[in-house]
Amino acid sequence: MTPAIDSQITFLYTRDLQRCARFYEDIIGLTLWRDQGTCRIYQVAGSAYVGFCQRDETKPGAEQQIIFTLVTEDVDGWYRALVTRGVHFEKAPAVNPKYHIYHCFLRDPDGYLIEIQRFLP
Repeated sequence: MTPAIDSQITFLYTRDLQRCARFYEDIIGLTLWRDQGTCRIYQVAGSAYVGFCQRDETKPGAEQQIIFTLVTEDVDGWYRALVTRGVHFEKAPAVNPKYHIYHCFLRDPDGYLIEIQRFLP
């Protein structure tokens, strides 16, 4: 049995976070849920969110990358359950002090990046 998923976030990259924020806040009307400095997360509906993260302009195609994030209180439980099922992780669970999260990364069969995380207090 796998642990519960509490919410879902899709992260997209932007070259201009302030312009992006104005669009999604002022034009689209999304509510800012969490400001992490270089990432801003907006509530779309219920427990579904979209996050936009500032990325270096010099990386071609960076804005085309996507991170599908599953938010759960039991990151380690998910890690153990998926490793048991033969899943290879690109990054084992660890604290990311910049964003105040505990997370790990894996890829789906098509190469999409999946992050499993929980927010730290």
